[in-house]
Amino acid sequence: MNGERQLRVVDLGRREYREVLELQRSIARWRRSSPPDHDLLLLVEHLPVITVGRGSRQDITPPDEAWLAESGLDVVEIERGGDLTYHGPGQLVGYPILDLRAHRQDLHWYLRRIEEVLLRVLAERGLPAFRVESYTGVWTGSPPAGSLETVDDDGFGTVAAGRADALIGAGAIRKVASIGVHASRWITWHGFALNVTPEPLMNFRGIVACGIHGVRMTSLASEGASLTLEEAGEAVVRAFPAAFPSLAPSPAPEVGLRI
Repeated sequence: MNGERQLRVVDLGRREYREVLELQRSIARWRRSSPPDHDLLLLVEHLPVITVGRGSRQDITPPDEAWLAESGLDVVEIERGGDLTYHGPGQLVGYPILDLRAHRQDLHWYLRRIEEVLLRVLAERGLPAFRVESYTGVWTGSPPAGSLETVDDDGFGTVAAGRADALIGAGAIRKVASIGVHASRWITWHGFALNVTPEPLMNFRGIVACGIHGVRMTSLASEGASLTLEEAGEAVVRAFPAAFPSLAPSPAPEVGLRI
């Protein structure tokens, strides 16, 4: 089965969040009833919005109403895991709509593979790339020597939970990509957000990003890797077959979506 399943990639351009949310839901419903022989990855750059996942904790301070009104940001509550996050221009958002029955029926495994895709994007550009235990997503920075453990077979290091909060508070490790997914009958939707340019970073200051107190969000450009969103998307597409061995290399992304 290795390398046989096609990943169809569609570039949606810049779109409103709610529009793409409904598109994902409709595609997932269709795929649950009539599973196709390929998977789908939607790439998009959203207009500014804050999303609230079902994992949001009661002890996390919600965004200030005055700040929301001044910034003009919409707030959307959704079914994905995870907490508060921001989407907007300068950020590459990817929505893998996969049938995990063709891969592995394990959501923990799936989250680690999405992390691996993004870790490979950073490594390809020569940036430090690692996980942080208990905080799903992708991180970069300068953790002290010996603080990374290899706990996953993809070879990327992980900062142990006991050391993470101090390193986050000191700014030694910074979050560059957030992940929040949902699945029903092993069909996935929602996905990841990779900060490509510094443009998204200002709007993270008004929220407790991902429910992590003291987290410093960063971007590829802020860390020294300047890419266009198109180049970042191409790097993501290249990384998928390495993280998901069942997938064949994908052709160039399609523009627009025709079902």
